[in-house]
Amino acid sequence: MEWSNWSGLESARPARTVTPGSVAEVVAEVERAREDRSTVKMVGTGHSFTAISAPEHTMLRPGAMTGIVGVDREAMTVTALAGTQLKVLNAGLEQLGLSLHNMGDIAEQTLAGATSTGTHGTGGIAAGLAAQLAGLELVTGTGEVLRASESENPDVFAVARVGLGALGVLTQVTFKVEPLFVLEASEQPMSWDEALGSFDQMTAESHHVDMYWFPHTDRMSVKRNERLDVPVAEAEPLSAARAWFDDDFLQNHAFGALCRVLNKVPAAIPRVNRVNARLMGARTYSDAAHRVFTARRDVVFREMEYAVPREAGLSVLREARAALESSGLRISFPVEIRTAPADDVALSTASGRDSFYLAFHTHRDADHRAYFDLLEPILRAHDGRPHWGKVHTRTAADLAPAYPRFEEFLAVRDRLDPDRVFANDYLRRVLGD
Repeated sequence: MEWSNWSGLESARPARTVTPGSVAEVVAEVERAREDRSTVKMVGTGHSFTAISAPEHTMLRPGAMTGIVGVDREAMTVTALAGTQLKVLNAGLEQLGLSLHNMGDIAEQTLAGATSTGTHGTGGIAAGLAAQLAGLELVTGTGEVLRASESENPDVFAVARVGLGALGVLTQVTFKVEPLFVLEASEQPMSWDEALGSFDQMTAESHHVDMYWFPHTDRMSVKRNERLDVPVAEAEPLSAARAWFDDDFLQNHAFGALCRVLNKVPAAIPRVNRVNARLMGARTYSDAAHRVFTARRDVVFREMEYAVPREAGLSVLREARAALESSGLRISFPVEIRTAPADDVALSTASGRDSFYLAFHTHRDADHRAYFDLLEPILRAHDGRPHWGKVHTRTAADLAPAYPRFEEFLAVRDRLDPDRVFANDYLRRVLGD
């Protein structure tokens, strides 16, 4: 069976495919791979743009290990099998009257994949999903079933929350949760100068801020999310007709069709971007948090995202814009701008520092390489850290200086996977042999 990721950038042909239904079956596959001196990799839904989960020999599929398996209302934690998709967890939490604190805008990933690659949202007390973990269970490269939390194997917990799939096969994750809450989203267009001039104030005053810049224009779209002290029953979501027209038709069907046309006539992109940016309107709506955080994404794209120090973020954005405008490249997708508070996870992109995220996209049928190659040196020069699940060219040699705790991670890897049962080409590149 051939494996490929969602964007179509990476593919592999594993020798074996197994769908384990229990931890014991995962242990058996790991022990088999170790004995055969081969490798095993649990794949998720393929939403990483890199080959981080590409299987080389044995591919484990997560579909039989899903669902919520534990709720502790006193500790305010929920435990789920690691193959559960985020959207399934969100729906289950809502039924329990609970919610995650924060999340990104795509809910298709498995919990193992989303946490292991450092998936994050914007703002809040904890932006990254990994920073919201209270515990985890994994099968190590020696076949041991190991549990980790702040009190149990804390050295493993410190690094395994963003484990890159290099430390073991995650089988369970336990999240810190909170009572279900309502978010009110306020979306509005702004000029470039207005958005950048008020960005620090907006992020200080709002719970969550997400901005999109349309290349070749002076226009931004700004989304601010605020918590409301009302029950979900009193939320005011968009009407079904407005949600379909704005989010399904315009942002997916129409935008996808437009990108396909613009790929053939890139000279038209600046003018079309300016027209589209001028057509953006304001809207306000409220709903259960996970329905405000996440969005439908049908248009397939490629993405590079870097986290730079928060204090350098706006300067880096300006520098990236200047480089793009002088390059002659034509980019139809907006640039996404978010922030995250510092966390304590060793290989989190926000590890030890408040962070400013810049995400660059192209349509799947457009050549992303020149665009990403243009901007990556700028991001690196500002001590940028690439998102582990998104396109980048970094190697272990130049990633190690970007992460003060890189050697700590490698030491735990040597202990948990001494025979490199979980290795693949991507992990060899970013972590070394």
